[in-house]
Amino acid sequence: MLDIRLVRDNPDAVRAGLRAKKSDPAAVDALLEMDAERRRLTTETEELKRRKNELSKEIPVKAKAGEDIEPLKAESREIGAKMGEGEARLKAINAEQSDLLLRLPNLPHESTPLGTSEADNKIVRTWGEKPTFDFQPKTHWDLGKDLGILDLERGAKISGSGFIVLKGAAARLERALAAWMLDIHTRRNGYTEIAPPYLVSRTTMTGTGQLPKMEEDMYHVTEEDMFLIPTAEVPVTNLHAGEILDASAVPTRYVALSPCFRREAGSYGKEVRGITRIHQFNKVEMVQFTAPEKSYEAHEELTSHATGLLEALGLHYRVALLCSGDISFAAAKCYDLEVWAPGMGLWLEVSSCSNFEDFQARRANIRFRREAGAKPEFVHTLNGSGLALPRLLIALLETYQQADGSIALPPVLHAWAGTERIGP
Repeated sequence: MLDIRLVRDNPDAVRAGLRAKKSDPAAVDALLEMDAERRRLTTETEELKRRKNELSKEIPVKAKAGEDIEPLKAESREIGAKMGEGEARLKAINAEQSDLLLRLPNLPHESTPLGTSEADNKIVRTWGEKPTFDFQPKTHWDLGKDLGILDLERGAKISGSGFIVLKGAAARLERALAAWMLDIHTRRNGYTEIAPPYLVSRTTMTGTGQLPKMEEDMYHVTEEDMFLIPTAEVPVTNLHAGEILDASAVPTRYVALSPCFRREAGSYGKEVRGITRIHQFNKVEMVQFTAPEKSYEAHEELTSHATGLLEALGLHYRVALLCSGDISFAAAKCYDLEVWAPGMGLWLEVSSCSNFEDFQARRANIRFRREAGAKPEFVHTLNGSGLALPRLLIALLETYQQADGSIALPPVLHAWAGTERIGP
């Protein structure tokens, strides 16, 4: 959520930021009008309260002196009615202003390039080389079918389009990848593992920015007004909602494995086949809480925690700095990590590493004190996939495929997967 003081003090900068995020800058004028009315009503209501308090003291004194107090009582009643009207209007304006602020995106950081679409993203670095083959490489859906480890037809039969079934070696490989990544993050990178709920409240979804703007993309359990999580970011970030953390708790790092539920899978040409865009998938998610002045240093480090996994797996990848028009609703800056899938001939996003600054913290009211007695400040929140499993599985199958149709797993996974090769 944007700070209303930022809107009030720097309206032109906020308008420019909203334009960069492809959001209507007219919202700034609406907010300023509401803010002016809110402050006017607040001043007026306080003045009425002051006069009513004066009358409450004056009336008994004059009554005791035998003076006519009816005019004063009439004035007090009139003030009470005006106060009621003003407080009702003030409550309505506060709700209207809060709702509008909740629907406005975060502003892009100055280092986020301006742009309108994915075409304006900047590739900041690339690691490794595209694998070469002395045979025609297969797609993961053909490999999965030939090896008997990917069953798209039965996934659709059970749940409909956009759901998958992993079998045998693929199911074990995904489990091995998740365990391996969690151990790297907890034992080497300093994260605390969390096993969060997969159903969360409306308030929790609002805290990280999924609601109210993107409710139509979420799976909603209407009876309890709860939502299936689109990412572990939602419950893990909200672990500290409404709290004031001690200085010793900042920075804090959490990591969680969870299923992710997305209603909008989309149609993107070749990406619609196989397991690239699905409604349910597993993902390891990193979340950090930092002091504001440390968050961009933390952002680079968090990104390195994700890229380190790809390098350990020997996968060719690139890092894209997203432009203002392609960045998410809540993020101020974001790197996408894209891995090369040689069978599909496509770059596939396996992680988005984002700095939200204090945008989520304001919504969820997550603060910290630098020292005892200090004024609470909003933390900065960050998160990144470390990593998303279906596309990571695609990259592994397509990169390490052999001429005989088997998959030679990278050495780092041999012990975790219990095998060096996946064969028919």
